[in-house]
Amino acid sequence: MAEFRAVFAAHLLSLLGVVVSELALTVLVYDLTGSPLLSALTFALGLLPYIVGGTLLAGVADRYPARRVLVVCDLLCAVCVAVMLVPATPVAGLLALRCLVAAIAPVFTGTRMAALTDILGEGDLYVLGRSLLRIVSQSAMLIGFGAGGLLLTVLSPRGAITVTVATFLCSAALLRFGTRDRPARATRGDGGGTLLAESLSGARLILGDRRVRALMLLFWVPPTFVVAPEALAAPYADAIGAPPAALGLLLCAMAVGHIGAELFVGSALSPRNRSRIVLPVAAAGLLPLLVYAVRPGLPLALAALALAGAGAAYVIGLDQWFVDAVPRELRGRAMTLLTAGLMTVQGLGMALAGLAAEFFPVHQVVAGSGIVGTVCTLLLVAEARRTDPRRRSCTEGRDGADRHVTSR
Repeated sequence: MAEFRAVFAAHLLSLLGVVVSELALTVLVYDLTGSPLLSALTFALGLLPYIVGGTLLAGVADRYPARRVLVVCDLLCAVCVAVMLVPATPVAGLLALRCLVAAIAPVFTGTRMAALTDILGEGDLYVLGRSLLRIVSQSAMLIGFGAGGLLLTVLSPRGAITVTVATFLCSAALLRFGTRDRPARATRGDGGGTLLAESLSGARLILGDRRVRALMLLFWVPPTFVVAPEALAAPYADAIGAPPAALGLLLCAMAVGHIGAELFVGSALSPRNRSRIVLPVAAAGLLPLLVYAVRPGLPLALAALALAGAGAAYVIGLDQWFVDAVPRELRGRAMTLLTAGLMTVQGLGMALAGLAAEFFPVHQVVAGSGIVGTVCTLLLVAEARRTDPRRRSCTEGRDGADRHVTSR
């Protein structure tokens, strides 16, 4: 399908550009300041503004035509990155521009996710399309950091950042000329008139729906805990006396497991079976981290991380459930909020893991993340079962009830 190919190519280009720019900007800030704290803060600022943009600007995704939103987001990001290239831009300005790009990102991603339902429909093609984009995201992270490292051997940090301007502009062109112009999902003024009011009222409606809230938390909670071994990869490699190359393996293992599982589930399982495995796989997905309780060596740790990454395959079926549960007129806002929350909880999970490692051994922190995360996920699995409309319909039919079964 031509439209999806354009979205796919735009996604790949912009993602590679963002990864390269993150690495180059971190090096640039360190070169200018010599401060490890500010260099690390550059990475953190790629996550923290997501919740602001995803909450306060979510109404954009439904209020305006999707193609226009996507193109404008790409152009705004290109302008921000172009200003970073100006030598006179101070470090504070670089960090502020990084925040602005990160605030725009959830609006772009949420709009694109919602637009996929228009391009691919709301059924299996959408689920497989989302899965493919996730696989590309995981792969691009691995490739992008490698490519960024190579670029920095031949270009200055600002020279490497220039690549990002080009990728954003190419992405905007692909989306402008490769996708159809469709009307906005919601009419102007739905939810209170102003953009802020629409965004906040949409968040209230989305989170106020018991079924949607349970599914959104299923997207959010396991990643909050599964990031612990990645956040603590460097101290763990040091603790077990692994060679320097082991750090790269520890950081890649989970992504490799995730990619392999998504490819298998998306190609080998039917939609019905993908739906069946959502709750069991979500419930068991963090259990491999318990291996860290015995302070495993590198081979066993890598196997545990790959299995934990494979556990993320439950989201393929969860994507379909989420689309089915969210009304069309709220879909852009729901996808934007979902994206913003996902990035935020991962940043929070990394921070909490680092804090815990100040008081407890690293291997105990990772194992504890697996235990606490599994307990929290099991509670959400039970809630997802209780709010399943098919289950409630069967129960009410058996009891002879004649009432609505949705929570909206």
